[in-house]
Amino acid sequence: MGLSGSALRTAIGLVAGLCFVAFGYGQGDIGGLMVMPAFEEEFRQINAALSPTLHTANLVGITVAVWNLGCFVGAMITIFVGDVLGRKGSIVFGLVVMTVGYVVQIASFSLGQYIAGRFVAGFGNGFIASTVPAWQAECLKTHRRGTLLLVSFGSCITAGLAIAYWVDYAFDFVPHQSAAWRTPIALGLIWMVLPLCIIIWMPESPRYLILTGRETEAKSVFSALNELPPDGEDIHREFLMVKHTLLHMSSGGVAQAFKMGEYRYLHRTSLAVLLQLMQQFTGVNVFMQYLGSMFQNQLHYTGSMSLLLASCCATEFFLASLVSVVGIDRFWGRRTLTMFGAAGMCGCMVALAVLAWAATQKTWYAMTAFLFLYCTFFSIGWQGMSWLWAVELIPLCTRGPANALATAMNWAANFTVVMTTPAMFTNIHYRTYIVYAVINAFIVPTIYFFYPETGTRSLEEVDVLFSEASTDKNPWLAVVKVAQNEPTWFDQGIGSQSSAIDSDEKNKAEKHISSGSDEVRVRRRSGR
Repeated sequence: MGLSGSALRTAIGLVAGLCFVAFGYGQGDIGGLMVMPAFEEEFRQINAALSPTLHTANLVGITVAVWNLGCFVGAMITIFVGDVLGRKGSIVFGLVVMTVGYVVQIASFSLGQYIAGRFVAGFGNGFIASTVPAWQAECLKTHRRGTLLLVSFGSCITAGLAIAYWVDYAFDFVPHQSAAWRTPIALGLIWMVLPLCIIIWMPESPRYLILTGRETEAKSVFSALNELPPDGEDIHREFLMVKHTLLHMSSGGVAQAFKMGEYRYLHRTSLAVLLQLMQQFTGVNVFMQYLGSMFQNQLHYTGSMSLLLASCCATEFFLASLVSVVGIDRFWGRRTLTMFGAAGMCGCMVALAVLAWAATQKTWYAMTAFLFLYCTFFSIGWQGMSWLWAVELIPLCTRGPANALATAMNWAANFTVVMTTPAMFTNIHYRTYIVYAVINAFIVPTIYFFYPETGTRSLEEVDVLFSEASTDKNPWLAVVKVAQNEPTWFDQGIGSQSSAIDSDEKNKAEKHISSGSDEVRVRRRSGR
């Protein structure tokens, strides 16, 4: 395309955003389809109204959760092949596979075929969700990273979810024809074809290029992203800083993510994995993948009204995500938003448990309000935050496999929640909400004591935080204090990026650069 500067960064953001709209659409369409008469007639085995048994509940759980299972498998495979395919290659592969999965769903005439299509689509999305965050983060400027990544992980996913519910609602008025449920799935192909057409013109991650020894290409990408000459001093400085970090951390690979070392790889991988697990065990997909069924079966609205309320709730979910987008790099940090969100969700779950226990028509209306409020707290505090924060915590040399592992754990937890939700409501009823209230209560102190603030810090700067914490007798707790006390390199108020890099470090970096462009590649092969 010949784009550069802000135009190129916008195009990269557009591709990432479209990929996550596809993510949200794929996750949300089933929530509306499950209460559409045409869909219920086609797949009578999962019609809970006809057969409200535990067997039906488990079959519903499998049908909905198999998407998440596919995502988990795809993310796990990305751990081993992601660095071979590259960031762009993994995304393209994921989009193609996801498209195939959608075609299988559209052509389904049996529940088994439909479930298989959902698995294949989820498998492709596992590659996408594991790779897009790393690709976009490695192409962004530090001070804009939080805002732009939250647009992708937060607002675009929720936008896709809302679009899916509104499309389902619109086609609910097509009476008892298979087109009523096939067309909404077919329209989801838009969100895969568009990014496929654009990404082929986009650059590979410059950090990935350096990691694989393609330094000339990396400088060209840095040049295009910053709209500066490739042989200029600013480009050389940025290239030097990134390569210097890689030369100190270049053994990489899957095994490295499970070793501690000076930069505390295992510590950081563990934080990223736990963050993704916590996001799902807040209980968000107790609601978001079952919104239509929740309103119809638990709150006793009609099918059409259930779809309308689900669409409105998904829209509110999207609008609330914009709050964190606006404030993440201006007013609040990652820690503040996640603790705020978890505390709010805990309160909502307690209220839902009490109201569900009372079970009157008035309490059903109140439950509707608290369900909307819960979605607001999650969207502000957690929707995009776990994806953003995980990318920032994981070191560059293990980002491919470690981010894929964290994403895989997100999908494993997602699958567990979605699979067990129908059975939990069938067996323990309102106590389901109490389970998730307790989990949210534990999340708040976990964030407070163990997670450092990474806002406005460069990806390389985060390495220094963990390196300094490694000298403390309890680095798991010390890293939070180090982050609070360590000044930022890219402090916009100071306007300097070198306060934390002394001249000795710069001289070391210059020496490494002069040692030849093959050093990173040689180190990776030798495992040193």
